[in-house]
Parts: sequence; structure tokens; C-alpha cells
Amino acid sequence: MPFDHDVLPAFAIVRFRRAPGAPPEPGVLADGRVHPLDLAGLGAASLNELFERWDALEQQVRATRAPDGGLALDDVVLAAPVEPRQVLQTGANYRTHVIDLDLAHRPKDDPRSEEQARAEIARIMDDRAAHGEPYFFIGLPQTVVGEDQELVLPGYSDRHDWELELAAIIGRETFRVSREDALEHVWGWTIVNDITTRDLVFRRDMPAIGTDWYRGKNARGFNPTGPFAVPRSDAPAPDSFAIRLDLNGETMQDATSDDLLFDVPALVSSASRILPLLPGDLLLTGSPAGNGQARGVFLKPGDRMTGSITALGTQRVTCIAEEAR
Repeated sequence: MPFDHDVLPAFAIVRFRRAPGAPPEPGVLADGRVHPLDLAGLGAASLNELFERWDALEQQVRATRAPDGGLALDDVVLAAPVEPRQVLQTGANYRTHVIDLDLAHRPKDDPRSEEQARAEIARIMDDRAAHGEPYFFIGLPQTVVGEDQELVLPGYSDRHDWELELAAIIGRETFRVSREDALEHVWGWTIVNDITTRDLVFRRDMPAIGTDWYRGKNARGFNPTGPFAVPRSDAPAPDSFAIRLDLNGETMQDATSDDLLFDVPALVSSASRILPLLPGDLLLTGSPAGNGQARGVFLKPGDRMTGSITALGTQRVTCIAEEAR
């Protein structure tokens, strides 16, 4: 892979705790150290306002250095680097992932061979990319957590799955923007692991109603995010990110964002046709192939996920069991 799990971004926005349980503070990652960021001194009321006014404040923020040299990463606890008011998620947006999931759900009496089924699904995906539209659903902001929280696996299922994704951070209010101008509304990028309870995604009691994303994706902490928010100018083009997730040291997802059916400008433009996207909002771009559903492997207490995306650093998540109530 063209990245190493231990490589840090050269520059990033963070939120950090000086001790477990302490209130999160905004900061800057620079020179491998965390420097507290004085939002009030910048005239910004929040990180969302900082993202919105980035053009005016960027130089001051980049120059931020603590007089004492800042804090070592080992001496702080990193929270989610964003506080979104809206979380938009993209479904079925990686060609290979969709093909693999469709094959995993293929009826046992399907007369087609696996090769025939794969070829047919691939043709459908290519037609959708050429003539269709992205598929969005809504996540809840309270699911967005950082490395300061372990992933509690709800006891009502044993089919919790991982989906490491590239997420775009919106920089300014975006409403009905053109595809050509859409990328200018993206402040930057972060990593999100969109955890999914697979057996709750489809309603067996009401099959005609389809998917139930509230139950399937919105349990506590089901969107581990960060630990870094990296400006768009510091990261590669959105079609050149390498994405990898390891589970207990074994690589599960290993893909690049050039497998997207709809690229980031198309996603931002399409999503903004319905409602305004706000500064600091997250737009998840979809999951590459390599999820547990296709492998018959699901998360269990004690599992550790390590996810990396080019130039965005590494996210580490530990799974624990839900306490009996």
C-alpha cells in the first residue's frame, strides 16, 4: 500500500482531551504535536465557524504553535475532530463492494453461475454510474465519536460489521451547487468507520418498506470518526485515496477511491439539491469492498480495527461487549 499505518498528516485540525473524561478542546496537529487552538481569539464561535471562514483564518490557524512546544499525542486523548449538525451517508457507491454484497445475498436457487451473476451485476452498476443518481440516507450526529470511546457492540445482535469510508467535511453552506463547483464547498477530509448491524438493515416484518437505516446504523458510537480533519489542500485529489482496514492485524478492506460509482463532486452536488449542507457536516462517500458480510465474519468483543486513508492518518477502534442491563 502507498501509506503506512503510522504516518501522521503534516497538518490537521483535532479535538483532544487532556485526560480521559476532560472536556474536548480544539487544536492543531503540526510537527507531530498537538497545539491548543484559541477559537475565541480567532473570532470563531465553533469549529464549524472555523471551517466556514477558513479562507480568512487559515494563515493564523496554520501558524498556531504553543509556546511550550505543544502536547505529545501520547499525552492526550483524541475525540472526533468535527461536530457535524448533519451526517449524510452514501449507499452502494463502490462498484466492487456492491457486486460482492449482491452475490452474498443471491438466492440459493439462483440458476446463474457466480461468474454470470457477477457480470450481470457489474453491467447494472456501470449503467447506474452512467445514468443513475447517488443513494443517500441520514445518520445521527450523536453516533460520531473519536478514539476517546470504545465501540460498544449492542447485545441485540452478533452481526455488527465494519465499513471504513472517506468522508468529506463541508466548508460552507452548500445548496444546489453544480457538479463543477461542488469541490470548492468541501473543506477537507476525515476517516469514518460506518458500523452496520447487518441483520437489522432489512425489515423482515415489513419487507415492502425496504431498509431500516435507523436500526441498522445508528447505535451509540456507530460512526467512529477521525482522529484528524485534514484540509483539502493538504490531501490528494478525491479520486486517489488509498483505503485500508485491518481487523486484528489482518487486512479486510484494501481499495482506492477510484472505484467510486459517483465521485465526490457528484455526491455533494446531488445531496445539496434537497437541503443545504452546513459547515462541518459530514458526507460519507460509501464503503469499499471487504466488509464482514461478504466474508461471514463479524465484530466481537476484543476486536481491534485499524483503518488508514492516504494523508489522513490512522484510526484505531477497540470493540467491547455491551454491559448487561
